[in-house]
Amino acid sequence: MTNNLAVIREKGFEALTKALGPSGMALFIWQFDNGSGNYTEERDELLKSVSLDDIVDSIKKRKSQL
Repeated sequence: MTNNLAVIREKGFEALTKALGPSGMALFIWQFDNGSGNYTEERDELLKSVSLDDIVDSIKKRKSQL
């Protein structure tokens, strides 16, 4: 197989279309949106009050529920 990205993309679309049909291929591709914003800044803001001990406690709690 070649490393040419255009050929790889073309063969990928062909394989998806063959396996899923045209509409299934489109639905599959639509799942991969580039999104927007700055994930790193948002993550830091969301997790600024979460400590390592909090994470460990959460893991232990989940394991005990299994």
